[in-house]
Amino acid sequence: MKNVIYQPVIGLEVHVELKTKSKMFCGCSNDYFGKQPNSHTCPVCLGLPGALPVPNKKAVEWCVMIGMALNCKIPLVSKFDRKNYFYPDLAKGYQISQYDQPFAENGYMDLSNGRRIGIRRAHMEEDTGKLVHDTVEGKRVSLIDFNRSGAPLVEIVTEPDFRDSSEVKEYLQKLQQIVRYLDVSDADMEKGEMRLEPNISLRSLSGEATKQSLMRSSRSSVARDDNFELPNYKVEVKNINSFRFVEKAIEFEVRRQEEILRKGETPKQETRGWDENRQKTFSQRDKEEAMDYRYFPEPDIPPIRWTSEYVGKLKSKLPELPDKKLARFEKDFGLPYYDAEILTRNRDMADFFEKTLEIAKKAKTDGQKIDAKTIANWIINKKIDILNINPEGLVKQIVSAKKTVTIDEGELDKIVKEVLKENEKAVGEYKSGKQGVIMFLVGQTMRKIGKRVDAVMVRKYLEKVLS
Repeated sequence: MKNVIYQPVIGLEVHVELKTKSKMFCGCSNDYFGKQPNSHTCPVCLGLPGALPVPNKKAVEWCVMIGMALNCKIPLVSKFDRKNYFYPDLAKGYQISQYDQPFAENGYMDLSNGRRIGIRRAHMEEDTGKLVHDTVEGKRVSLIDFNRSGAPLVEIVTEPDFRDSSEVKEYLQKLQQIVRYLDVSDADMEKGEMRLEPNISLRSLSGEATKQSLMRSSRSSVARDDNFELPNYKVEVKNINSFRFVEKAIEFEVRRQEEILRKGETPKQETRGWDENRQKTFSQRDKEEAMDYRYFPEPDIPPIRWTSEYVGKLKSKLPELPDKKLARFEKDFGLPYYDAEILTRNRDMADFFEKTLEIAKKAKTDGQKIDAKTIANWIINKKIDILNINPEGLVKQIVSAKKTVTIDEGELDKIVKEVLKENEKAVGEYKSGKQGVIMFLVGQTMRKIGKRVDAVMVRKYLEKVLS
């Protein structure tokens, strides 16, 4: 087994909590974070007998819009299912989720290296409560806070198309950016609003298979490397709340599994956790299969049927998404990729930039040119706080900074001669052909002037004197 090359086969399950006002199937406030434990509950989310769920229309629509943003197909008929649940953080003993008829399926996301990641599905479910492990009266106990129980959760499942941790990180960053652009979730991982669960296994490559796989991995055209048999096991690492941690967990698992495979053994199919302090994964439980959950249609919620017109209406609500906005900023405003990428990371920042540019075109700028590149430079380099300055204020700042004063030619001549006398070495270099030295002399002159004057005018005067 020493000569075998192992290639990671990675899929992702990402849970995104929606920021609706109420929970998924009841009227309880969804603003539960940091509140008194079990203060945001009712008979429905506590699973009391006779309580009936009512789907949150806004949450369902937002789930569909996430699917649309990920290039998914939207079936006209979907349904909810009951998923048998083994743990105490859902009081009713099952989770309302979706199994075979999700709200969105068969989508994709393209990465910067040209590879296409398949999106198997985006489905709607309810979140669980939170287990709190503590010591009470000297005894170790597990307490349950049901405030989060029933919060609307979208699960986005990819195909096993990732080949390394860097691809996973890029996908996750783009996914977070998309849901924030849609304004359906803040996706704050510290609050558990976006939770990451990679499924990791390794497949062996040899001979021609190795060559073809490496070619597919390196080519720049949009492609998926999916013409192979999946490994006969997979390891899931649950509930990671950091892009950096998910990278570390994947890299550790690849090393751990490779060591096992090289011994001629097969890694155990299981669910593991990530221990940041020890920088390693640890076993939690054997991994369940779909049959273990015993799904069946939710009897208290009828199937949900869409019309093509309604789906089209939801699609029309989609904002311009990050990749398209970035490409437009490059094309329409002539911005370099670096600037356009920074400005479009955040929808509010992108909107602020465009509004500032629109105002600058209409403002009286005393003949000064305030173009897209100038505004981009100010926002990026000066780290403009868009919460404390409006576009009009930024335009005024730029105009003020660009204003120059005039200087008497006699005064300029006197200062220039002083600068040339103090910098004889630079003058000699300039006269010997080092034209770039002129900018050093311009800087020295403007420092002596002590006022904001036209640098182009100063340069021309220097060149005139030096000639």
